[in-house]
Amino acid sequence: MPVFVDPREAPKLWRKVCTETSIEISLLSENWKFLLAGIVFQYIHGLAAHGVHYLHRPGTILQDAGFFLLPELGEDKAYISETVFTFIFGSFVLWTFHPFVFQSKRIYTVLIWCRVLAYLVASQILRILTFYPTQLPGPNYHCREGSKLATLPPPESALEVLLINFPKGVMYGCGDLIFSSHMIFTLVFVRTYQKYGTRRCLKQFAWLLAVFQSILILSSRKHYTVDIVVAWYTVNLVAFFVDKKLSEMPDRPAAYAPTPLLPLSSRDKDGKNREEHHKFVGEVSMDSPN
Repeated sequence: MPVFVDPREAPKLWRKVCTETSIEISLLSENWKFLLAGIVFQYIHGLAAHGVHYLHRPGTILQDAGFFLLPELGEDKAYISETVFTFIFGSFVLWTFHPFVFQSKRIYTVLIWCRVLAYLVASQILRILTFYPTQLPGPNYHCREGSKLATLPPPESALEVLLINFPKGVMYGCGDLIFSSHMIFTLVFVRTYQKYGTRRCLKQFAWLLAVFQSILILSSRKHYTVDIVVAWYTVNLVAFFVDKKLSEMPDRPAAYAPTPLLPLSSRDKDGKNREEHHKFVGEVSMDSPN
């Protein structure tokens, strides 16, 4: 069914996109260093996960309650958990950019991603500190005894390590078990929407997806149960710590005040933030060229 757009509404939508873009560019100019640092750390985390693969040695799969309770999907159905994760990832990214189009706006895209990257970096630092001291035998199919991908030969050059053997090295890693990286991203995204989202039914659905994702990871034998359990309480504790320590930072930047790095939930200062938002938008609209 074709989508009909009223021509009279098109100029309004374009003006809104331009206004939001001006605001976000202003925020980006003040916070680009923090965003860049968070993005660079994603590479560092990938480099650490690839590095531990050189230390991994396959062995007997550990006894696990999740493996005992949940049926094994099989190697040919391992894509199911990745499909669900891709849906969660893509949906969250699209939601963070919805203020550019929709009238309802409780978030700023730049500030939301500053907070999301803060969650991710803190959780990933803890993950690196956890999986390097002890390497468990990987339960995934390509990490088991007899698989050529279970161990990596010593690197011939530093470039081989730095390039992470992309994308094969990312998809077929071993040794980075405790705790699950997929669950870090899933829980960070779900918690962020729980805090800043507006649809209650979508929040409930997001938490159900997180539980379903946990079950799929175990059924696909990609992680042990301990990897999932540790991810659930670690990510939530990290998010609680970040929110607690940075709770004094406002959610919406004022027109003449320095832009904060991380936003605060709009529950506490909704009225004040709304006034600051209108003031900020008005100033940007007046300063932007026609």
